[in-house]
Amino acid sequence: MAGHNKWSKVKHIKAKEDAKKGKLFTKAVRDIMTAVRDGGPNPETNAALRLAIERAKAVSMPQDNIKRAIDKASGNLPGVKYEEITYEGYGPGGVAIMVECLTDNKNRTVAAVRHAFSKAGGSLGTSGSVAWMFDKKGVITVERGEKDDEVMESALESGASDILEFDEVLVIECEPSDFNELLKSVEETGVNILESSVGLVANNEMEVDDATAEKVERLIDVLEENDDVQNVYHNMK
Repeated sequence: MAGHNKWSKVKHIKAKEDAKKGKLFTKAVRDIMTAVRDGGPNPETNAALRLAIERAKAVSMPQDNIKRAIDKASGNLPGVKYEEITYEGYGPGGVAIMVECLTDNKNRTVAAVRHAFSKAGGSLGTSGSVAWMFDKKGVITVERGEKDDEVMESALESGASDILEFDEVLVIECEPSDFNELLKSVEETGVNILESSVGLVANNEMEVDDATAEKVERLIDVLEENDDVQNVYHNMK
């Protein structure tokens, strides 16, 4: 029995590690695909894609997976046609949520997204119902340290529209058209870049209580588990 119990524990630990790796791979794939759609499939001219590929390799993602993600985002997979579509809705507490998808079956995707909202006590809205609460921006998150002044100076010279200072990170924002040039400039400082993408940023965040926040976070988790979902944005503070 002792041997059996030990093996059960090993299997449980392995399952948790596999799940963790799966989530890392899923995030890496989404980062790559978002970078391709925003800046093209060539990492030599697309700094965001180059960094996304580096991060994918850092979590040991196979090269075939990386290539497949690039091909899918650029529409190069034979026999499959993918469509970009964004769903808008309200989650628990009236939190505005935007769900960006890339799918080869719109009916399947909308059914899954609608079910997730409904189960969480939210609802899908019509096109434009919450989009006005978001602005499209380039966002670069870097680790704070001795290079803070250099990073901020370089960012401001290269088109940064705002720099938000937090305890552990700097969040640099810019117009989408300035993103690649800004990212190259920040990258050249040698700072550790944690996140970099062009995405939606809420222009007016709303505060919710802890119970509502947990419900919204569960909804986001469910949405992100869907392979068709690329990005989920919300205006919860």
